[in-house]
Amino acid sequence: MSVRRLAAEQPASFAFTPENLAWAKTQIAKFPEGRQASAVIPLLWRAQEQHAYWLPKPAIEYVADMLSMPRIRVLEVATFYTMFNLEPVGRWFIQLCGTTPCRLNGAGDIVKVCEERIGPQRHVTPDGMFSWLEVECLGSCCNAPMVQINNDYFEDLTPETFNRLLDDLAAGRPVKRGPQNGRHSSEPKDGPLTLTDPALFDGSVVGAWKQRFAEEEIKAREAAERAAAEKAAKEAADRAAAEAAAAVPQSGGPAETRAEQTTAKPAEPVAATKPATSGAEMPAAAKAPAAPASPARAAAPADEPPASDAEVAAAGKSAPVSDEFKPTLLTEPDGGKGDDLELIWGVGPKLAAMLNRMGVWHFRQIASWTDMNLRWVDQNLGTFKGRAVRDKWIEQSVKLASGWRPENDIGDKPKG
Repeated sequence: MSVRRLAAEQPASFAFTPENLAWAKTQIAKFPEGRQASAVIPLLWRAQEQHAYWLPKPAIEYVADMLSMPRIRVLEVATFYTMFNLEPVGRWFIQLCGTTPCRLNGAGDIVKVCEERIGPQRHVTPDGMFSWLEVECLGSCCNAPMVQINNDYFEDLTPETFNRLLDDLAAGRPVKRGPQNGRHSSEPKDGPLTLTDPALFDGSVVGAWKQRFAEEEIKAREAAERAAAEKAAKEAADRAAAEAAAAVPQSGGPAETRAEQTTAKPAEPVAATKPATSGAEMPAAAKAPAAPASPARAAAPADEPPASDAEVAAAGKSAPVSDEFKPTLLTEPDGGKGDDLELIWGVGPKLAAMLNRMGVWHFRQIASWTDMNLRWVDQNLGTFKGRAVRDKWIEQSVKLASGWRPENDIGDKPKG
């Protein structure tokens, strides 16, 4: 905010005309007792209009006394708001908008006209007719460039129309307020360009929208039905696999099974740094030759995809295995907590849950299996049949039972 000072030359006194005095009293009466100071801005504005469109010191003091306000408070108001002119201005005071929209649309040319015809800013022409000042945005950006002359806007100016406007004001001729290029208000200057399509008014566009909405609704409903059907099929397959695993017969009752597990000797752990292929280092249960592994495959989510029939056949283990080769199973994990079977490569949440339901909870259980035990378990894995043989669960479990752990939580894929 620039420093604003009162003009050096001041009139001797100021008083409202009878008409303005009556108007001022009606303004003051609008406010409750003790709040008359709220009328200070309207009264200062009327004083400025009465005194050749500028506000002298006697007018400021006159308004302060009328409102019973300290004169310094009214002076603060007058010097704060730039709407109050504190020095003489021309009969026609031009406020020229110089902010970005006006500048981009030719305000610089309007400035040149002011400088050539009137002189520098704040200068009043010798005949007292004109003075001008560049101000901030006046809020008529759509009609740039523009000026405010006294209380009226003149918009869509060019150097030619602005010069003609100054000539008319100097000669006392009537002038047209608002846009100077023939357009009405702030409508598009090239004419209306929107809502010109007849289809917007004959109902055809609305009909097309309704048809499109109906088609999209049908597509969305069909997609939802397909998704529901796929979900139901997947849930049915999962239930079938779970039921198949739950239907596996147990050898003896729970007590007998528990006793078998208690007397069974776990396989000797193998050093994590040595391959579990040496007959001298592996338990007898793990010495049986493992089934040939299927070709190595890229890493995939642990439970997907299930082994194909071709993979099972390639492993040479498609013949049924009788229940006499069922391994020792548990009714619950030792110590109330089983091993994390998902550390076996190829075993995910679904397979781990299926093995738990079957009675397999610990790496040492799998490490103690014979090849035939493994084949019996494999044929009872439902849609995952072939996975146990293909991924060499026995060899992986021997390492895991020894305390070795893979580098990540999906295990290490066994080498083919």
